[in-house]
Amino acid sequence: MTKFILLAVTAAALAAPAFAGDPAAGEGTFKKCKACHSVIGADGTEIQKGGRTGPNLYGVIGRAVASDPDFAYGDSLAALGATGAVWDEASLAAYVADPAAYLKQALGDDAAKSKMSFKLSSGGEDVAAYLASVAP
Repeated sequence: MTKFILLAVTAAALAAPAFAGDPAAGEGTFKKCKACHSVIGADGTEIQKGGRTGPNLYGVIGRAVASDPDFAYGDSLAALGATGAVWDEASLAAYVADPAAYLKQALGDDAAKSKMSFKLSSGGEDVAAYLASVAP
């Protein structure tokens, strides 16, 4: 029985998606995001000074989608947030790679759109790992 449990646990661990972004690389890649986003701690500390076109990304990993009360989200992202979806590193990396495609897939709605037109063609995993590393 113990051998069976060990085999089951090993199989489950191997089946789990591995996510291995590099926070140090993500800090550098975040420079592309700073035109629209900042990372400002709850106490007002500026971790990354940036634009205000997009929401503050402090604590985004683990936060409910479209939940920053100081930002007006687009309809599709708000609809995803209404489902109870929460950002994790993998979902954020997928979103920044192609926001509209991510929303279409996540909502099952080919008409879904994103206000974020920028696509981060590479390094999304690293940016997500960086944002996770500066979270509360």
